[in-house]
Amino acid sequence: MTNPPGLGRLASGVLWGAYALVLLLTPLVLDSSLSQTLLAQMGITIIACLSFNLLLGQGGMLSFGHAVYTGMGAFLAMHTLNRVSAGWPLPVSLVPLVGGVGSLLLALLLGWVTTRKSGTAFAMITFGMGELVWALALVLPDWFGGEAGVSGNRVAGSVVFGISLGPQRQLNVLICFYTLVCTWLMFAFTQTPLGRMLNAVRDNAERVAFVGYDPHRVRFLAFVVSSFFAGVAGGLAALNFELVTADVLSAQRSGAYLLFTVLGGTGYFVGPIIGAVLMVLSFVLLSSFTKAWLLYVGLMFVGMVMLAPGGVAALVMAQVRLLRQQGAWRALGGAYLAVLLAAAVALAGLVALVEMLYHLQQLAALGPVLPFGGVQLDVQQAGSWMGAGLLLLTGLACLRVSYRQWVRRHQGWLSLRNAPDTPGTLVETEANGTSKGLRS
Repeated sequence: MTNPPGLGRLASGVLWGAYALVLLLTPLVLDSSLSQTLLAQMGITIIACLSFNLLLGQGGMLSFGHAVYTGMGAFLAMHTLNRVSAGWPLPVSLVPLVGGVGSLLLALLLGWVTTRKSGTAFAMITFGMGELVWALALVLPDWFGGEAGVSGNRVAGSVVFGISLGPQRQLNVLICFYTLVCTWLMFAFTQTPLGRMLNAVRDNAERVAFVGYDPHRVRFLAFVVSSFFAGVAGGLAALNFELVTADVLSAQRSGAYLLFTVLGGTGYFVGPIIGAVLMVLSFVLLSSFTKAWLLYVGLMFVGMVMLAPGGVAALVMAQVRLLRQQGAWRALGGAYLAVLLAAAVALAGLVALVEMLYHLQQLAALGPVLPFGGVQLDVQQAGSWMGAGLLLLTGLACLRVSYRQWVRRHQGWLSLRNAPDTPGTLVETEANGTSKGLRS
């Protein structure tokens, strides 16, 4: 995780220690199958989103084909797992590394052409490469398994120290170990001269070329490194699901990495970790509660891009920096609470309207009554619709009033402190390293 301003080496070590404890102890503490499933997918997705952010957040390279490298890593890992089942002397725990090396080799083959351009051209090239590989998956069934995909058995290898990777908890310990190591390695990469030069290429490629460095080569090397970690994530997914299909190469999967990485925040190293957690919660939990989950994800993404383009991480860090100042909690705590309560009321009204609309489409099968938060809503009665709409409008009105109150308190507090900042302005650092004012 990046060090916020004023965070010392000791505090940074505490954060990394806490991160390691959470990753390594969580699979040993949680017992339910749902918790184990969520944890495994979160670890895999964290690696995938962090590898994607090496391109987008660190290098300014918007890729629409990142799933090619997670998917190819998964296929290669699955084929390797089957060879291990046939007698290859390779520990199953090293199979994800094979997927990473395979994706690295594919990046060496495709990356030199892909990274010759930047900006929109790079995005379109990655999209074309992704569609090309996905089409190959449909016409080469011997390697990609056709519609059925390729399956394997992760317990076919030898048992090492009593660990067979058969129980989900044992596999989760392995996944969390890979997640911790890959997270640290990707963070270390951002601190290397190559990582710093990648930031410079993102900000001003012409100036980098002027001082004697080749922006194309920098982008290419970063692309290869990102693909390796993407392949490791794919290899872990192959072990977890024991099945790999052509869907792992699709543009939809690449779009999910893009959407949730941006949602988490590309300007902070921790942003993709937040986005990965949100991605798993949306795909696993939210999708099990409502059929409108994709609509909620879309609304959340649009709202975040419009109101807080820096993502969840930037929004949280801006508030943390503000509230860490002396007297901020006393002056602004009540206003924060009012804003949150008003937002919760508006969200409840919006969710009620959406769920009633989806329920109405399946009226014949589900009946007219919709259980919602302990209340029975009759979708055929106008009162239910009016009540949900009134709840939404009331929440929005209260949100507007409470936000204005927060702005007034913030301005007054800044005036009392004689802060050098312009009243009503919060400053946050975006991914490009520049400062942007968020005016109230």
